[in-house]
Amino acid sequence: MKKIDTSKITNFVFETIDKISKLTKLYKILLCLGLFILLVGPFVYFSFLPKITKINALKKEHTTLETRLAKAKAKANQLKDYQAKLKDAEMEFKIVMKKLPEKKEIPALLSSVSRSGRDAGLEFLLFQPKPEQNKDFYAEIPVSIKVTGNYHNVALFFDKVARLSRIVNIDNINMTSTKGDMDLITSCTAVTYRFVEPKPEKASSSKKKKSKP
Repeated sequence: MKKIDTSKITNFVFETIDKISKLTKLYKILLCLGLFILLVGPFVYFSFLPKITKINALKKEHTTLETRLAKAKAKANQLKDYQAKLKDAEMEFKIVMKKLPEKKEIPALLSSVSRSGRDAGLEFLLFQPKPEQNKDFYAEIPVSIKVTGNYHNVALFFDKVARLSRIVNIDNINMTSTKGDMDLITSCTAVTYRFVEPKPEKASSSKKKKSKP
C-alpha cells in the first residue's frame, strides 16, 4: 500500500496559507465569499430552493381556495335571499288563497254581494252571473249588475263589497242619470275568483304491444 507523504501536504497547506495572507483585503473577502458559496450553495440548491417552490405553490393554492370560498359564500348568501323571498311569496300566496272562495262558497258570496247592495239602499234591475272564465290556476266568475240609487248609495255599495271576506272586484262601471230624478242607473261587473286545482297529467294511452311467441 502506497504511503501518503504528510510532509508534502503540510508544506502545501502552509504555502497556501502564506499565499492567502499575502493577498489584499479585497481578494481575501472574495475568496471567503467563494468558499461560502461553494459550501452553502449545494445546500441552498438541493434543500432550501425546493421548499421555497413548495411554499409558493401552497400560497397560490391558498389564494385560489380563498377565492372559491368567497364565491361560495356569495352564492350561499344569494341562496338565503332567494329562500327568504320564496318564503315571503308562499306566505302571500297562502293569504291570497284564503281570500279566494271555494266552489261551494260561490252562491253564498253572490248572495252577500246582492245583500250589500240592498243594505246600501240600492234597487237591483239586473243581477246575472256569467259563465266562469278559466285562467292559468284560477277562474273568474263575473256577475253583470245594474242598480238604481243615488251616488252616495252606490259608493256605499262598492265599499261594502270591498270589505267582504272574499275577493270581489268591481269593473266596467257606467253611471247614467235619469231625468227629473237624483237617482243614477249604475251598471257594472262584479268579478270574484276561484282557485282551480291543476289537472293531473294524463297517462299515455298508448301501450306497448306484447310480442307474439
